[in-house]
Amino acid sequence: MSTTSGVNVLRYSALAFGVFYGFTHQRSINAAQRAAAAQKEYEHKQHLIEQAKAEYAKSKSPASTTTEKSGLNQDPMDPNFDLEAYFNALVAQKP
Repeated sequence: MSTTSGVNVLRYSALAFGVFYGFTHQRSINAAQRAAAAQKEYEHKQHLIEQAKAEYAKSKSPASTTTEKSGLNQDPMDPNFDLEAYFNALVAQKP
């Protein structure tokens, strides 16, 4: 009878160890998946921010290039500012 109870203790001990191992292993797998999902979401947001910055720079870039090409001084605080030339350039830009 003692051999049967010894075998049962061994069986239940192995079962308990297996359940414990499965639980901890599943927790580590879930943690790794959550970390990977968070990293992917962060990279996606970072990509969207970079894309928005590029679009913003692209939208602001043509306005600055047209003023630089014209050679017109558009700073009203500059002593060489010509108001008449500035208004003529504005009228010429907008048909």
